[in-house]
Amino acid sequence: MTMSNIAIANQAVLAPIVDLARTRLGLSQEQLEPYGRYKAKIPLSVLKSFHDRPEGKLILMTAMSPTTAGEGKTTTAVGLVDGLNKIGKNAMVAIREPSVGPCFGMKGGACGGGYAQVVPMTDINLHFTGDFHAITAAHNLLAAMADNHLYWGHAPQLDARRLTWRRVMDMNDRSLRLVSTGLGGAANGFVREARFDITAASEVMAILGLASDLNDLQRRLGNIKIGRTANKDMVFAKDLHAQGAMTALLRDAINPNLVQTLEQNPALVHGGPFGNIAHGCNSVVATQTALKLADYIVTEAGFGADLGAEKFFNIKCRRSGLRPACAVVVATIKALKLHGGADAKRLEQEDLKTLQQGLPNLLRHLENVKKFGVPSVVAINQYTSDTKAEIELVKKDCASLGVKVVLAEHWAKGGEGALELAEEVVRMLDQNDADFHVLYPDTLPLADKVRMIAQEVYRADTVEFPKPVLDRFAELERSGYGHFPVCIAKTQYSFSTDPARKGAPVGFTIPVREIRLSLGAEFIVVLTGDIMTMPGLPRVPSANAIGVNEKGEISGLF
Repeated sequence: MTMSNIAIANQAVLAPIVDLARTRLGLSQEQLEPYGRYKAKIPLSVLKSFHDRPEGKLILMTAMSPTTAGEGKTTTAVGLVDGLNKIGKNAMVAIREPSVGPCFGMKGGACGGGYAQVVPMTDINLHFTGDFHAITAAHNLLAAMADNHLYWGHAPQLDARRLTWRRVMDMNDRSLRLVSTGLGGAANGFVREARFDITAASEVMAILGLASDLNDLQRRLGNIKIGRTANKDMVFAKDLHAQGAMTALLRDAINPNLVQTLEQNPALVHGGPFGNIAHGCNSVVATQTALKLADYIVTEAGFGADLGAEKFFNIKCRRSGLRPACAVVVATIKALKLHGGADAKRLEQEDLKTLQQGLPNLLRHLENVKKFGVPSVVAINQYTSDTKAEIELVKKDCASLGVKVVLAEHWAKGGEGALELAEEVVRMLDQNDADFHVLYPDTLPLADKVRMIAQEVYRADTVEFPKPVLDRFAELERSGYGHFPVCIAKTQYSFSTDPARKGAPVGFTIPVREIRLSLGAEFIVVLTGDIMTMPGLPRVPSANAIGVNEKGEISGLF
């Protein structure tokens, strides 16, 4: 009988985090802030002492467009690091923190799976070190201070109709997408419509992920735009003197979190998920820390390469100076069949026809990664039902792009199952020098940046911009924000904005619905199609199966 992820994690033998940090990273106990026996933070003050160390090679883990069959991007990232260590390399993984909402919804946790996990799994998937709570508190503190500023009529005088700063919570709750606040009389403030996003979509989350240190964090928080005056002048968090208190709440949260894999290899888990509605990357400080602590660093970006990888390249790398050396694109035979129109109940049967029809999805992602000058390899996260003919078909089609396909069994075998992948990554790094570059220059007009991503990455024919959106772009450019990159929010299930259009669709339009200035994060959020920044729970949420026994052990989490 196959063991569940949580059962495997609960049986793991973990090294005390202080011992792991000392023996593997050369960090003393005084250089850590332990959170119990198996979790710790590495303070930013310690990170500054690493500046003269040589940097390792950065490997991006990305994937084809996700399906209900699962692809296993985080699992493969962890498995690759375990495999690299098994072949004698000094490697560590730097991945994103899970959001609680999806853990109780449909997606589940984000610690990997099978025998390729980061642990302690239940802690990481739930409260962890409190980073998400701190982000939620800092975000909502600004919302409360904005309402209070409005209530007392302080200068600059906010216009209640133009107060745009939302509230957040780290839970899927569709009923909070649009609410009314200030009900019950004048003592409770102004009656107005308000909105909630999930914490992972918060600008504060993005700021924490992109800030280089506490000073940069405070500067960015002060630059958050919260609304306008009656004269349409912008009002910022620093006008409310909110940035200091927000930074105080985030003082510890900005420090990267150190944990370990099931095979006791070091892992940094820090920063926000959700590459569909946010930039969806591990934090800059965590990635930069890993580059100073190991020779090979595997990091990930959310969902498929059209979303997370594009934002990793165009936003995170552009602003931080990070230069990826190669990319691993994860795929499964089952997911490719689904993109080809296969019956979800018959995925374990050999079906070369639907596999051939689904392969263009993977090939398009490979073409996109190549556009950034980054060499790639495909990792097939292997199932026992995958047949030799199916695997050969994938290898043949990928070879037409000059990309090698490697089978990986890390889910079932841990690092031992990723040895071939590890060896291929090292070979590729030794033989290929990445010529990394971003897709568009800072000077390109904002609307053209959206068009370039839509046409070059998604392969859309056109982009539909309502006049208010074009007017807003023009206003942002006049205000000096035209050099910002764009962060496009789009369904993760398709290159188009229609989640039902699988494979590699063509002949479609990307409709832009709304744009938001994330001045603190220093990018422009572009919402397309029907994408929501506050998810809802599915008909049968995962929370239904989660519980705690009399020993305090959590069950049902995956």
